[in-house]
Amino acid sequence: MAKRRPPAKTSAKNETLEWIKSIAIAVGLFLVIRTFLVQAYSIPSESMEDTLLVGDYLMANNAIFGAHLPFVDVGLPALRDPRQGEIVVFRPTYNNPVIDVVKRVIGTPGDTLQMRDKVLYRNGKRVNETYAQYEDAPDDLLESAEAGARALHLAALAPGADPESYQPTRNSWGPLVVPPGHYWLMGDNRDHSLDSRYKGFIPRDVIRGKPMFLYYSYDKFSSNSLPFLTAARWGRIGTVIRTVPGS
Repeated sequence: MAKRRPPAKTSAKNETLEWIKSIAIAVGLFLVIRTFLVQAYSIPSESMEDTLLVGDYLMANNAIFGAHLPFVDVGLPALRDPRQGEIVVFRPTYNNPVIDVVKRVIGTPGDTLQMRDKVLYRNGKRVNETYAQYEDAPDDLLESAEAGARALHLAALAPGADPESYQPTRNSWGPLVVPPGHYWLMGDNRDHSLDSRYKGFIPRDVIRGKPMFLYYSYDKFSSNSLPFLTAARWGRIGTVIRTVPGS
């Protein structure tokens, strides 16, 4: 006797359920990977040039500094804390709307930082900042560029510094002591970076990830048609983002 075929409606229903299950699994895997493993970011500004360029797209490790659960923004245990010289992704509270930002770790908790005429000193020792970029432009008082910057500095002045005469500039400031649970982050393009010099110390809990490599890059300022394809920087794709030794 020949087997009876299932009704057409039952077959269609089963197929729909299979599609729903497949989509649910795919969404679940996407959320797990995005939350706990890696996440894509893009570079929207010039603040990290020439290390990272506008139009660079990078993959970051979300687990190393503690992944954040989606929707509730609860942080999970970290594998370790950020280190000096590392480039990190963080989500500052001073941006509206909130966006992720990429900067370099210059100071960790307990460090004493000072800059004199574009030369950085950490704990009294000169830092060889091979990555830093400067223009031949006049120095400016931080207070004239960002309201409240001097007050942020005064709260962290090292013992012995005179708060009455303290006038921090873009290229000369400190000595400042990094408080517990906070970091001093700066862009490599020092004349075009809104960073800790202006906004103060960055709390540890807003540091989200460590960039690993560039998965795509193109010149967003290109006048070519379809610059995403015609102005691709093929030589940058796959570039590993490393910590600078001694920085």
